Amino acid sequence: MKRSACLAALGLALSLSGCRCGREELLPTPPPTGAAEPGSQGLVPSRDSPAVQAMPPDMRSALASVAPLVESVKAAVVNVEVRSGAPSRRGQEEGAPWEEEGEPPSGGAPWGPFTPFGQGPREEPSRQGIGSGFIVDARGLVLTNNHVVEGATEIHVQLPDGRELGAKVLGTDPLTDVALLQLQRGEDGKSLPVVRLGNSEALRVGDWVVAIGNPFGLGSSVSLGIVSAKARDIEAGPFDDFLQTDAAINPGNSGGPLFNLRGEVVGINTAIIGQGSGIGFAVPSNLVQALLPQLEKEGAVTRGWLGVAVQDLTPDLGEALGLPAREGAIVNDVTEGTPAEAAGLQPEDVIVAADGQAIQSGRALTRTVALKAPGSALILSVYRGGKKQELKATLGTRPDLEGVGPRAAPEAQAEEPRHHVGLGLADVDARLSRVQELPAAGALVTDVDPGSAAADARLVPGMVVVEAQGEPVRRARDLLRALREARPGESLLLRVVSPGGRRELRALTVPEE
Repeated sequence: MKRSACLAALGLALSLSGCRCGREELLPTPPPTGAAEPGSQGLVPSRDSPAVQAMPPDMRSALASVAPLVESVKAAVVNVEVRSGAPSRRGQEEGAPWEEEGEPPSGGAPWGPFTPFGQGPREEPSRQGIGSGFIVDARGLVLTNNHVVEGATEIHVQLPDGRELGAKVLGTDPLTDVALLQLQRGEDGKSLPVVRLGNSEALRVGDWVVAIGNPFGLGSSVSLGIVSAKARDIEAGPFDDFLQTDAAINPGNSGGPLFNLRGEVVGINTAIIGQGSGIGFAVPSNLVQALLPQLEKEGAVTRGWLGVAVQDLTPDLGEALGLPAREGAIVNDVTEGTPAEAAGLQPEDVIVAADGQAIQSGRALTRTVALKAPGSALILSVYRGGKKQELKATLGTRPDLEGVGPRAAPEAQAEEPRHHVGLGLADVDARLSRVQELPAAGALVTDVDPGSAAADARLVPGMVVVEAQGEPVRRARDLLRALREARPGESLLLRVVSPGGRRELRALTVPEE
């Protein structure tokens, strides 16, 4: 085939020199009168064709152009520029099959779970990064990806109208790669454009979607495609539930919005497959909507937790177990002292529904539980010995460290010396110590401010401080007292334990007042 045009999206004539299609015959272009002529070489189908007439009116009008949609929403899509003082702690080794779509202009590694273009994380002392975002509240709230702003010391947001505003991180959730920023507005009195979150569950495979962002620094770039698949698990985290799209997404689109044809955001563009073409992934808007209140009020997400190890129920296993169900989550282990044990769950139970919602797999159960608040009641439909029954579980708090960890105790929060050393602390949770092979007592590091004295001392979330200046640290308040008593400029020798049990020394210098 020698044609130089490719059918990139139904109803849009896109001239792509050198692009080859998998078809020998292309749809004819109707002339301005609307009557198709055999000799035409364009790609827009006639509005009078049976295929177009069979479509709903809103889809027929959308086929003409997405320009009105773009004009209505693009003012709220922003560029996010980040300066980072330290390389990301996250990343994969060289040759990783998945790649994060988000790349600094210099070509360095981004802040995400996937390494771009097969490169490992680079040890650079400081770097500039780019990404995208969108304003969801007139107060200046901006949604983007966590990997775009992770480790940032400075954040600048550029609006399409030319304004440039500083921003600070209001909340992050590394497990879903979502971050919420607060714009630091001036006194110009100008209002901010906003877009609203839509219902990602209402999307169907094949629905049109529009991506807008900042690929390779080219702000306000627009691409059109369809939803290629839903609920994709790309092994980026325990709560993977990505939308897949063939709308063009490139490095720099990270954090940008994916719109439906109503102009609602149905996803946050997050990742691509580097070896492929037209395979991008977005965090669903319904998941983001569920996280938003906690990100704004708490700065982090506290998740519900059952305390079970599960695997997928397959049709073969269902038949072997004599169950009518062919999808669900098989309980392999119940951790002692957990909500699962209190609810009466046992190994070999098969969970097929939670609060009436069907559970198709182990990951589906994990996501369902994680979206519930700690303390929530959850009704589990369970097969045991071939008989169905219901169990009621009261969820606990998920004891993971892939974020800021467990919430600090009120006492520690009230006395937190963040303004001095940039360190957030909490008492060690007993369940956490078992899971992460940590000491049963000590001061758990829950948060470290970038560029702070704590960051300079190479303290990271998840470490437990067990000794300060030769004195034992059994609770967060012990370390807080040592920090209060230290003289400005004094270096405190800390003994810390990292997840897995590795013991190390750190020197924390108390900054001058």
